[in-house]
Amino acid sequence: MFLETSVEMPAATGRASRSPGPAPAAGVAARPGRALAAARPGRALAAAGAWVAIALVSLPAPGLAFDLQGHRGIRGLAPENSLPAFELAIAKGVTTLETDAQITRDGVIVLHHDLALNPVHTRDAAGRWLDKAPPPIHAMTWAELQAYDIGRIRPGTRYAVDFAAQQPIDGTRVPRLADLFEMVRRQGHDKVRFAIETKLSPLEPEATEAPEPFAAALVKAVRDAGMQQRVQIMSFDWRTLQVVQRIAPEIPTVYLTAQQKWLDNIAADQAGGSPWTAGFQYRDHGSVPKMIKAAGGRYWSVFMGDIDAAKVKEAQSLGLKVLVWTVNDPTQMERMIDLGIDGLITDRADIAAPLLARRGITPD
Repeated sequence: MFLETSVEMPAATGRASRSPGPAPAAGVAARPGRALAAARPGRALAAAGAWVAIALVSLPAPGLAFDLQGHRGIRGLAPENSLPAFELAIAKGVTTLETDAQITRDGVIVLHHDLALNPVHTRDAAGRWLDKAPPPIHAMTWAELQAYDIGRIRPGTRYAVDFAAQQPIDGTRVPRLADLFEMVRRQGHDKVRFAIETKLSPLEPEATEAPEPFAAALVKAVRDAGMQQRVQIMSFDWRTLQVVQRIAPEIPTVYLTAQQKWLDNIAADQAGGSPWTAGFQYRDHGSVPKMIKAAGGRYWSVFMGDIDAAKVKEAQSLGLKVLVWTVNDPTQMERMIDLGIDGLITDRADIAAPLLARRGITPD
């Protein structure tokens, strides 16, 4: 999601599945006295109906539509926001590839999370780890960006501990959005969707394209690729989402939120409100789902530490779909699914997909 550092808080996403209850043991229905059944046919029919109902409840529920999103591809197993990570995520069963978009100085839309190349997983053309972040990606050309290798985590970092299962792929470069679209089309994945986050901040306006041209460029790239029916555009900076809704109403918008010490784009307790929410302030609406509804959003993508069953119910009652980020622990996945959410964003689709299957939930 958003954080500008190599350390990202955990998160989660999913939808509730009704756990099937245990089926009655064989022969139980015949036990309560056949003579009574013969003498009281009405009660016998009622009892039979009750056992049929119990049996039906005990059957696994039909597969529930559910959006399983691969965070930055499958960051837990492959270099984040790389073509190999996206390819592996599809193989592991995701329905949506979640990624981050930025625009280079020469107008190329590239896929990278941080506003500048991250020294934690970036080496220069000579194979040396970066000592510090270079200028923002928006200040670099596409050709300049291609000199850097993002295929390996720097040993000894917190990132290396958090993603110890990630396999290095030396020589990996920052891809273009067009490269991702072309790869998916070439491999025949005609149902895979894309969740593209606009990476910009009202606190660092000089580091990126402004909201209006940023959103317009992204929409144009999506339409030029013919992918507008398969893309969601999301952001913590709701200004870009307002532009998307105005110029491309066919593309769903996803409103990202976090209300934590390390990131709070809602500022519910701040008298001046939030610069992130395009003028839709908590004080005027009383809840985050109501803010998003007023803003015209279709999806709420929320940090897992900020969600509970009541908020899920409120959002869904307003017609919003609820996604939760970025959950990698199976216990947390179960907890999020039990809340009744509509989608899970994870670095570990290899864990999430089998877990959903065991619960009778079909990513779709």
